[in-house]
Amino acid sequence: MKYINALVGLILCICIYAVQAQYEDKRCMCVCPDLSIIFNGTKSDRKIYKLPVPPSKCDCQNVVIPNVIDDIKGKEKEFCLRCECRYESRNTTTIKVVVIFVIWILSLLVVYMGFLLCLDPILNKRRSQPTYREHTDEDDDASLGSGSGMSQPLRVRPNVLGRVTHQQDKWKRQVQEQRRNIYDRHTMLN
Repeated sequence: MKYINALVGLILCICIYAVQAQYEDKRCMCVCPDLSIIFNGTKSDRKIYKLPVPPSKCDCQNVVIPNVIDDIKGKEKEFCLRCECRYESRNTTTIKVVVIFVIWILSLLVVYMGFLLCLDPILNKRRSQPTYREHTDEDDDASLGSGSGMSQPLRVRPNVLGRVTHQQDKWKRQVQEQRRNIYDRHTMLN
């Protein structure tokens, strides 16, 4: 288990280091029309230009024009009128922490599921052995239909897993009873 945790931690550190250089916390994003609108006048797709600049320089002149200056010489003002620029600030550290937390929780759930899958054959093996069963009121109803109240063996389940399997068995009996009532007798349980 130590090795798995170390491996997961190493992979997360490598991912965080690789992602660190790809995104900026503060940037200017300009949404502009395609360059063909200047020359053809037809409506076309929009393009997004992003650049990490200070808020005072978040405009078309500082973000878009340096990228397209060769394509729209002399028509910069006409092109910039159709661009919408806004400054964005986000906290990527918080986003990373939340993503790591979600991945960690999912990993724990997968390990827990694996544990339960390994434990299930052991529990089913124990259930097939004749054991004593705890006497409850719900069991009285089932035993009355079969004759005497002592016809079913009593099973003692002192641990938590035993109680869970007992609840599962009780639920399965209720589902079977409900199916019998709906399909055979055409009535519903209340």
